[in-house]
Amino acid sequence: MKLVTYRTSVEEKARLGVVTNDLILDARALGVAAGQSMPESMLALIDTGRPGVTALGKLVVEAGDEPPIHTSTPLSNAIICAPIQRPRKNIWGIGLNYVEHVEESARSLDTAKELPTKPVLFTKPPTAVIGQGEPILHNSKMTQNLDWEVELAVIMGSGGKHISEEHAMDHVFGYSVMIDVSARDNRRAGQWIFSKGQDSYAPFGPCIVTADDIQDPHNLNLWLTKNGEEKQRSNTKHMLFNIPALIADISTGMTMEGGDIIATGTPSGVGAGRTPQEWMWPGDTIVAGVEGIGTLRHPIVDATPE
Repeated sequence: MKLVTYRTSVEEKARLGVVTNDLILDARALGVAAGQSMPESMLALIDTGRPGVTALGKLVVEAGDEPPIHTSTPLSNAIICAPIQRPRKNIWGIGLNYVEHVEESARSLDTAKELPTKPVLFTKPPTAVIGQGEPILHNSKMTQNLDWEVELAVIMGSGGKHISEEHAMDHVFGYSVMIDVSARDNRRAGQWIFSKGQDSYAPFGPCIVTADDIQDPHNLNLWLTKNGEEKQRSNTKHMLFNIPALIADISTGMTMEGGDIIATGTPSGVGAGRTPQEWMWPGDTIVAGVEGIGTLRHPIVDATPE
């Protein structure tokens, strides 16, 4: 299923929906029509586990091409929010997870030339998340080197500690798109949180596709354009550490929970690695996509305080 968090007006509370063709079927409304209780939010659905996802999928199938009255909204009339507007915890970011990006980062950002022997971890706070179409904020007093990174996002369905690689994929709820916005000139003695975690630095969405609908997450094309010009294009098969390895590694030291998000790293083509280097500026538009999931489009706006 392709799941979204959406509103039909700015004032309305965000709701959980399922995209089918050009419609959004409202999860709670479908449940009411069928005399069942359905979750009203993405996190609530994740908390129900596989039985909840299966039950919602059954209602969608039963709705067919003529869903019950008051259960659907034209996709074109909806405001699409971040699938999880406020994650419960920081987003797990993975650095240097594509071989060619390791090379360009060593050349342009003074990172190590050698391939990492373990995943490189950092985090983005929940306040960094923005949804489809919301502006990426450019504060010129904070950065002159605002960069882009397209990534596959993994959303955990069930958590645990010491999760084995063998069983790691059983813990995945679904997949989404994330842009890892990075202020390259805000790295502090190797600490990335301020470079990666400022407000609006985690565009996320436009949906979550459940794991059963992605045949192979390690063979998905991903790309990014700036002002219509392609900057990144690769495939998730080129990850240095695959999804099971990332889940197993993170869970060795920290308990993972349902709703946790892993941004799995970016391929080459970032602005810092180009000659001459390129950055995002107010007036630019960034579009990023992952095959089988969707695309994100975001304007860059001036947010410099006076």
